[in-house]
Amino acid sequence: MRATFLIAICSLVFVAFVSTGCNRKANQPGQASPPVVPVSKPVQRDVADEMDYTGRTDAIQSLDVRARVTGYLVKMPFKEGSEVKAGDLLFEIDPRPYQAQLDAAKAQVALGEANYKLAKAENVRSQSIARRDPGAISPEDLERYAAQEAQGAANLGVAKANLEAAQLNLDYTKVTSSIDGITSRFYYTLGNLVNQDQTLLTTVVSFDPMWVYFDMEERVVTRIREMINRGEIKVPADRTDIPVFMGLEADTGYPRKGTLNFVNNTVNPSTGTLSVRAVFPNPLPPGGRRLLTPGMFVRIRLPIGPPQPSLLVIDSALGSTQGEKFLYVVGADKKARERRVTTGPLLDDGLRVITKGLAADDRVVVGALQQVHQNMEVDPQLVAMPSLKSPDEDTAPAMRKPQPPTTAPPESAKPTTAK
Repeated sequence: MRATFLIAICSLVFVAFVSTGCNRKANQPGQASPPVVPVSKPVQRDVADEMDYTGRTDAIQSLDVRARVTGYLVKMPFKEGSEVKAGDLLFEIDPRPYQAQLDAAKAQVALGEANYKLAKAENVRSQSIARRDPGAISPEDLERYAAQEAQGAANLGVAKANLEAAQLNLDYTKVTSSIDGITSRFYYTLGNLVNQDQTLLTTVVSFDPMWVYFDMEERVVTRIREMINRGEIKVPADRTDIPVFMGLEADTGYPRKGTLNFVNNTVNPSTGTLSVRAVFPNPLPPGGRRLLTPGMFVRIRLPIGPPQPSLLVIDSALGSTQGEKFLYVVGADKKARERRVTTGPLLDDGLRVITKGLAADDRVVVGALQQVHQNMEVDPQLVAMPSLKSPDEDTAPAMRKPQPPTTAPPESAKPTTAK
């Protein structure tokens, strides 16, 4: 009886243990599926090799307006910061002292003319008498009359020169602009004394076209020259055939086109760079303002050589470690692997040129990068390479970052996906 009871108890314990183990096994969640990540093949496009620099704008002509005579300012007819033409009046210095000097110089010219006329007449008369009655006038007197005529002519020349100087000084009381441009502010106001060739009254700078200076590295100069020597770059007959592109601080990309204007003949030994200059138009829109001003910070893009076939990926797909760039590439085994690459320039549409380390058939991870690591198994979804020129979420699903499920859904709830 007792043995039978013990057997029954053991049977109940065994059944309970088996039931508990089965329930635990049934409640264990399924294995997590690989995360879905968007992948794209590199874009193949002909891209010109380009170098980007920073530069500063500078006026082609710059004029320091200084007084050329000493005097007091009596007129300032121009408006500060306004555009002026060559010959426009900017300042006027009190002309009355110089008008008086001019009048005195005119009187001296009249006096000189009278003296010269008299001396010439006396010389002619003495020569006539000497021919008619030799010995009537001594040779010394003849020489004196000739000298007086020459002296009168010289004095008249001095008077005329003084008259011209007095006229110049009077003209210099009107200070005009020598170039077309835009004025600066008044450095002196009405009534102030200005000194000849010393006092700076204002400045005028030209605005159209505009120069832009930037520095090119010595290695780039050497590379361009080697490409020219190999025939990869054809040297144009005129630098105006070499395009240069510019972007301002508020611009996206480099929308403004200019041409190369000047290359310096010496490399700066302290910086290892060569000074280069480009020229850009700066027109005045109707009712508007000129865009460029001397001293502005600009971005410069210089194309080097003809376009070459290139592979491009969205720049956001690139990572960096220890100063080297890498991409995640998904292989046939659906595992993401880190691929070290060498990058080129960044284009306006957000695509980056890959010069080494990538093949045209590689599948590059372009989204959900935070979830991907080395040798991780993923579920790749092939999409078009995203770019900044197609930001619509519906047309650029690669920009979305799908989240992987935490547990495997039941068979009835799994979607059917065509692969």
